[in-house]
This record gives sequence, structure tokens and C-alpha cells, in this order.
Amino acid sequence: MHSVGAKPGSAPAAGTARALLCIESLTKRFGDFAAVDRLSLDIRDGEFFALLGPSGCGKTTLLRLVAGFERPHAGRILLDGVDLAAVPPHRRPVNMMFQNYALFPHLSVEANVAFGLKQEGLPRDEIAGRVADMLALVKLQHFAARKPHQLSGGERSRVALARCLVKRPRLLLLDEPLAALDKKLRDATRFELMALQRQLGLTFVIVTHDQGEAMIVADRIGVMESGRLLQVGAPAEIYERPNSRWVADFVGEVNLFAGRLGDDRLSVEGTAAGRLRLAAPVAAEPRTTLWVAVRPERLRLSGDQPAAGEENCVAGTVAEIGYLGDVSVYRVRLADGSLVKAAAANSGGAPAPRPDEPVYLRFAPDAAIVLTR
Repeated sequence: MHSVGAKPGSAPAAGTARALLCIESLTKRFGDFAAVDRLSLDIRDGEFFALLGPSGCGKTTLLRLVAGFERPHAGRILLDGVDLAAVPPHRRPVNMMFQNYALFPHLSVEANVAFGLKQEGLPRDEIAGRVADMLALVKLQHFAARKPHQLSGGERSRVALARCLVKRPRLLLLDEPLAALDKKLRDATRFELMALQRQLGLTFVIVTHDQGEAMIVADRIGVMESGRLLQVGAPAEIYERPNSRWVADFVGEVNLFAGRLGDDRLSVEGTAAGRLRLAAPVAAEPRTTLWVAVRPERLRLSGDQPAAGEENCVAGTVAEIGYLGDVSVYRVRLADGSLVKAAAANSGGAPAPRPDEPVYLRFAPDAAIVLTR
């Protein structure tokens, strides 16, 4: 199995940072449908946390419950130890950045950012100073007089972010904040968001269905499905040690081989790839049904014949090739008709396999992720 190190720049490990937000057995129903179903989660002070899952899994509903825009049917939300049940949205030290940014089209950038402070009745000089500082922080100080329609998508996202941050919330909630941006701008904005979060030392919670986005920005990820948390962990842990087939399949690309645990507990038999060798014994009864997950980049593809008795090697035929510049993705058809995906760097070395060529796929025992459910 893989060893997982800490993500560079990540939040302190569990037990070294206190929980700022505590969600306890939270439930929210719409009719008979449980959008959030008995969900419990602690988010640490100063952490960048991502809620990841498909559309309709309850991510945004959970954010709206924390912000106070929805009321739960059961459970509690505590911020800094204070139960938020009786605290209205405008009194919570929480701000939410919406997917569509919700900027006022008739107001300037400066007026949009100042809006919440004016609603609070702060002195004019204080408002001006805080707005100026925030516009400088998000690099929009030269755009203060412009209207939203005069800005690019990335600039509008920064106005929305500045409007949230200028009120100095303890917790910032971001609902798909980069979804409207093109890929190149989205990639750049992710790193700007990370740098801003580190600079301010605030707790950010981002909702996304983009696995790559969650893996890049977050210290920890919570994977959601059908209103429940399936797994919470650091990005490397979620990717390299998923706790179920669903998580393994949702987070990144994966090949799944179903089979039965061998009598030695170190092998899985009867898979489409034959008998597979594992790196460590599995704590389950022999003959138990298991799944072996292997990421495409851990498969080595070549035309070399296997040595006598070589394990974790399966023959196939190249069905399709997807060229992605630095990497090519190969779909290889096995003898039983199933397709396996392998990724290989385009290093310019040995000639790459071509469609319809016979090939062999190999992987080391420690590349196998063993799943029992």
C-alpha cells in the first residue's frame, strides 16, 4: 500500500489544531428527501477544507445550513463552541461567496465591496480604509470605479471575494466560486485563492464537484454522496487510500479488479487480470470478495513478454489512445473484453504502442489498493 506524506503548506495534523466549526448529526430534509443525512464533521481553525461530491449530493445545502440560509431538522452547528441555532444569518461571523457572485450591477466595485459594512452602520472613514485595504489585497485597487459588467470573469470573482472578506468573517464559505471561469483562468485563480487564505489565516470551506480543484486547494477533503460523508482526509489519503469503490471511482481515474481473497491473504484470485499479488496481508477471511484498485499511472505498459512466474502482469490489446501532450492515456482490452486504462508519459524514449498492438500491463504489489466495500 502507498505511504502518504503531509501536503506542503497543509493545516496542522489532527489533534494539533482546535476545531472551529463542529457539525453534529445534522439533518436537512426537503419533503421525504434527506439532502443532508445525520452528517457530523469538524473543521479546524485556519484550515482550507473542500466538500467534494457530484451534483445533488448535499454540498451546497450543507453550506447554506452553516450560513443560516436553511434551518436543520435535527443536529447542531457550533462555531467557536457557540450553537448557531438562534443566530440569524446576518449575525453569524460567517460569509458565503455564491457561484454567480451576486454582485450589484448598478454599483461600482468599491460600492459592492463596501455594501455590507454600510449595512452595519460603520463610520465612513473606517469603511473607506477597510475597502481600500481589501481592494489592494485582491489587486483591484485600480478598478474601484468600474461596474461589474466592465470586468472580466476573474475580476468579478475577486470583487465577490473582497466583499465577503471585508467583513472579517471567522469562516468563509465558497460555493463553486470558480465554476464560471475558463480553464486557464480557473487554474491560476486556485493558487491565488490558496495564497490569500494563507495570508489571512482564515478558515475557508469550498464546495466543488471538480476533483482536481479539491486536490489542489484543500488541506483536507470531505467526499459526499447522498447527503452523507463517505470519507474525510488529506488529498493524498483520499486518492491513495480510498475507503470504498465509490470514493476510488469518483476521485480520479481507477481500474477495479473484482476477485476473492486467497488462502495466504496476500493474493486476490479470479480477477479479469488473473491472480494478483498484494504487498501486505488483508485482514479478512479467505475467499472473501474484494476489489483491487489500481490507478492508471501506476500501470506500466510495454510489449515485453512476462518472465516465468511473473505476477501482476496481464496481456491485452491497445483499443484506444488519448494524447494529452505530456501524457497519453491508453485503453487496453483484456481477454474477457474488459477495458483497463493506463497512463504513460510522452518522454520520447521507446516507441509508443499503437492501436491494435498486443501489450502487457504490469504493476507493483504496493500499487494495489485493496477495497472491501
